[in-house]
Amino acid sequence: MPERTTLADLDDRPHAEVFDERRPRTVRLSLDADERVPRHTHEGTNVVLHLLTGRLELTLDDETYALDAGDLIRFSGDREASPYAVEPSTAVVVFAPVEA
Repeated sequence: MPERTTLADLDDRPHAEVFDERRPRTVRLSLDADERVPRHTHEGTNVVLHLLTGRLELTLDDETYALDAGDLIRFSGDREASPYAVEPSTAVVVFAPVEA
């Protein structure tokens, strides 16, 4: 049976897990304006970030990408990522394991 919820009901910050099982890991990322997630990696995964609301600057290694609501970006979890909220922002992020 499906489980119905809303992103607003996922209230952990800044990352709210969508599933109890974390493969593939799916989270709601919620950042206040001027909030940044420190540089980090998600090795062994491919990452899909779908920005639902707001504006983000996503730094991947030494490159920065400006994202607006509705944008979707895919990248290797081996890259160092650091999202920065230009304005209050909400995204859904999926970390899909890379098959060996």
